[in-house]
Amino acid sequence: MDSIFCTKYLETIRDLSNNNLIGEVPEFLGNMKSLVFINISMNDLSGLIPQALQRKGLELFSEGNPRLCLSGSCLPPKPKPFPVAIVASVASVAIIIAVLVLTFVIRKKKPSIVGGQQPPPNISSAVNVTYANSLVSSIQTNKRNFTYSEVINMTNNFQKVIGEGGFGIVYHGTLNGYGQVAVKLLSQSSTQGYKQFKAEVDFLMRVHHINLVNLVGYCNEGDHLALIYEFVPNGDLSQHLSGKGGTSIINWGVRLQIAVEAASGLEYLHTGCIPPMVHRDVKTTNILLDERFKARLADFGLSRSFPAGDESHVSTMIAGTHEYLDPEYYQTNRLTEKSDVYSFGIVLLEMITNQPVIDQSREKSHIIEWVGFEVTSGDIRSIMDPNLQEDYDSDSAWRIFDLAMSCVNPSSKRRPSMSQVVVELKECLASEKSRRNMNRGRKDSHSSAEVTVLLDTEMFPVAR
Repeated sequence: MDSIFCTKYLETIRDLSNNNLIGEVPEFLGNMKSLVFINISMNDLSGLIPQALQRKGLELFSEGNPRLCLSGSCLPPKPKPFPVAIVASVASVAIIIAVLVLTFVIRKKKPSIVGGQQPPPNISSAVNVTYANSLVSSIQTNKRNFTYSEVINMTNNFQKVIGEGGFGIVYHGTLNGYGQVAVKLLSQSSTQGYKQFKAEVDFLMRVHHINLVNLVGYCNEGDHLALIYEFVPNGDLSQHLSGKGGTSIINWGVRLQIAVEAASGLEYLHTGCIPPMVHRDVKTTNILLDERFKARLADFGLSRSFPAGDESHVSTMIAGTHEYLDPEYYQTNRLTEKSDVYSFGIVLLEMITNQPVIDQSREKSHIIEWVGFEVTSGDIRSIMDPNLQEDYDSDSAWRIFDLAMSCVNPSSKRRPSMSQVVVELKECLASEKSRRNMNRGRKDSHSSAEVTVLLDTEMFPVAR
């Protein structure tokens, strides 16, 4: 069903932003009846937007095209004779030269914040303005821009902390029309800073998937930067594996369902986004669970696009969480979607074992080495989370273990794709559901037999 969703998504979504498109918007786009979302922003389109693209039910984003109009009244007058055309041509050349000079100056001045390295502790107001202006120009209007005073009000003056990371502190909030929200506030001492704030906003503005956390809006006022998300009430996967903070410990079937949903979110990033994306920070604390324990991937500040086609990787500075880091990426700086597959394999091992990724008290400190050593006995129970109380199908447990180990293969070429991971997980989930239904049927049958015996003994008492 999820693969069908991804296909339908590609049929109904068109992201044509930042492609240096010129001329008028083609009429045929409006004739695509299945189209529900089109992003043509940040190009150099001109003329009138076709009426067919202004129909009800079609979400259109066209910011960053100063010569593009929604109505005929905003179209410029027809060009005047020869002298005016010459003046316009000269002005265009002057503007192009000015833009090239400005781009060169900005690139010379732009601060380098790469691979999680800390920016200078005191960012000047001039740098703040540069980032703020670029942020405003790239943010689309379909997400609400909140003032800092509104952020203070929705968090009740930052009363309740619900999380913390390299970006800053996450606060609980309430907002009319959305109910509960999570407010991620950039701290002045953040090790990630403006670059990752902007990256996360830009990313969440253009992706839409049921297994990705939803961005409600943002705040970009002076030095105050914040992201406002939907509130995901059941915390993260890590909490529910360990039972920390009084959280429930989830059973094997729920774990498989969460694995399917998290993998589907990653599959969408790798195959459903244009250009494809790598999350770069897949871990149990970044898999959030809603009120029905549906999984939502979160924290996209480190996400990067990678080329599709012949070029299978992008060279970039190392970023991510050390325990989950793809060793091949660490050694070569070559980032591919298989780096996410490796990290997800670590997540699967945590879901199987409920063991920390690194534990110096173990003879084999890393979880990959530890499980490999333990299962040499041929008994899957030696690594399974004891909290499951052996309530799982050993065949599906072995399949998940084998899948996890294929994901963490040292060679990225020998790892499966996320699409292959999703298929395998769905088969294991179907097997687990069948087992549970069969067990439930047996229990119901056993209960019916007990009732029948009880009725019989009541009608015909046994002699004392």
